[in-house]
Amino acid sequence: MSTQKSLIKLEGNMGGISFYYSDGKFLARMANGPTKDRIEKDPAFKRTRENNMEFGGAAKAAKSFRRALSGILQSMADSRLTARLTKLFKMINLKGAGKRGQRIIELTANRDILANFNLNKDLSFTSVFPVPYTVTNNVDRNEATVEIPNFVPGDLIKAPAGATHFKMVAALGVVSDYSFNASTKEYEALKPALDGISAVEHGAATALDSAGCTFTLTVALPGTPAMNNKVSVVLCLGIEFYQIVDSQYYLFAQDNAMMVVSVF
Repeated sequence: MSTQKSLIKLEGNMGGISFYYSDGKFLARMANGPTKDRIEKDPAFKRTRENNMEFGGAAKAAKSFRRALSGILQSMADSRLTARLTKLFKMINLKGAGKRGQRIIELTANRDILANFNLNKDLSFTSVFPVPYTVTNNVDRNEATVEIPNFVPGDLIKAPAGATHFKMVAALGVVSDYSFNASTKEYEALKPALDGISAVEHGAATALDSAGCTFTLTVALPGTPAMNNKVSVVLCLGIEFYQIVDSQYYLFAQDNAMMVVSVF
């Protein structure tokens, strides 16, 4: 793998070299692998086809997670979130029942794999907000509450330089289990009507130099949908930082943090 140094950046194949973009860099490598047609038809690549099918299913499940949190990702996620989520759902896929290439992606049986997942791998939520909190959800699994008892922000929150205020954020999203459909030869959500439903709740803007504050964040899915045993509900807790200028709050583009705090 080599880095492209020229002023003109390329993507695609040319002269036996593959040019591509990854993780903020333009790269190049020899394009000497098997053709797509050979991978699809040659018996020698049966295992590759199976792996590709399951990887595609994991990518779909990861997209479901991202869709469920789409309202908050722009200010919270790192550039590699998609790849990291796909890796986690591939781990879930490897634990699923079924033959290779068609194993179920069953988050409902592997919720612990998403526990404490940080949306930004370089900025953990607990390092920025080392404050105790409690989480509860209702029996219908369409509402959750985060309780944060009294604390002094300046003593505990690790705020970025220039920040004057912060907001606590709770995000709730539904992710369906996925299974392989032999007719379409694709992975599909077992409960598509519920897959990706989401809601976000922000706390009040609070000064970082406040003497003390408490928060109760209750976030409810729209329409009070009825959950079933083929979906999981993911609750995330995060913190956003702001700078106030002329009575206007300006959200920091970076330095915000969010983590999965419950999957139920």
